[in-house]
Amino acid sequence: MAMISINLRDSRPIYEQVKDAFRRLIISGALSPEEKLPSVRELAAQLVINPNTIQRAYRELEAEGYINSIPGKGSFARPRGAVDSERARELLRRFDDTVNELLFLGVKPEELAERIAGKGDAQK
Repeated sequence: MAMISINLRDSRPIYEQVKDAFRRLIISGALSPEEKLPSVRELAAQLVINPNTIQRAYRELEAEGYINSIPGKGSFARPRGAVDSERARELLRRFDDTVNELLFLGVKPEELAERIAGKGDAQK
């Protein structure tokens, strides 16, 4: 399994870094559907962080529909199509808010369309 790493200089809380790392692994397919995630204790030991931090990340991933937790068995990546449409609605709402702010700041709709089409410079 791909390794999760923590950046202590990152301003985001550690649980968010863990959550985002697993989300990326699941979305990219690096973590196969139904693949077992490391146990809370195992990952906490690997990352040298508090198990409660991992537990919080797993809890939020489950609430967002990215993993299933089965008591006594562990946590598993959900199949890509199983992610709840509620999560898609939430992300679209955030997208709309971001687009509206960018338009307010003077970014041209054409530039946004290029980014969506994958032709823009996402590193700016």
